[in-house]
Amino acid sequence: MLHDLLNALEETLFMVFSAGLITWITGLPLGTVLSVTGEGKFLENALVHRVLRLLINTTRSVPYMVLMIAVIPFTRFVVGVNEGSVAAVVPLTLAAIPHFAQFSEKALNRVPAGLIEAAKAVGASSFQIIYKILIPEALSNIIKGLTVTLVHLIGYSSIAGAIGAGGLGGLIIEKGHLDFHLDYVLATVVTLIALVHIIQSCGDYIANGNMRQNNT
Repeated sequence: MLHDLLNALEETLFMVFSAGLITWITGLPLGTVLSVTGEGKFLENALVHRVLRLLINTTRSVPYMVLMIAVIPFTRFVVGVNEGSVAAVVPLTLAAIPHFAQFSEKALNRVPAGLIEAAKAVGASSFQIIYKILIPEALSNIIKGLTVTLVHLIGYSSIAGAIGAGGLGGLIIEKGHLDFHLDYVLATVVTLIALVHIIQSCGDYIANGNMRQNNT
């Protein structure tokens, strides 16, 4: 059982952190564009803001199971297969990006407008305002948003595992539901709970440490 559990955990970690990394790389710029193009912001652009908002809200409204099935052709095009942990990274990322982008937008919107005005007063460019003022000031809340997103990804990966992606979700379906091994069920549930707590604790520690650093 331990061997099966460790293999499933490895697959789950691969899915969650691969999707999380891509989500960070793509979701933060999306959230930034949403923030700075909003009404009254220094790069206000109603068309860009509305199109991105519509895209994000539409994607967020699709249940993960439906999204995973709907993007099978795209998944096969990107990675060459539509089953397994590698294939699962594609729908996981597509599901996570809009959530993290929205978290990032809210975090950036909480940065005091006075800081932006002060930066503009000294001649800072839009790029400098974003990467030297907005993101550093909002980083703690952005990290908290990423932490929540990673926790969501654990849940999504379990759903993906139930339909062929492997991981802890696949293990509990194969050994727990189909073969009725209660020990596998209990071990998988405990592992999932522990994984969520570890990610949440690490995310809070990093975010709080960054917050204290900004306040000193």
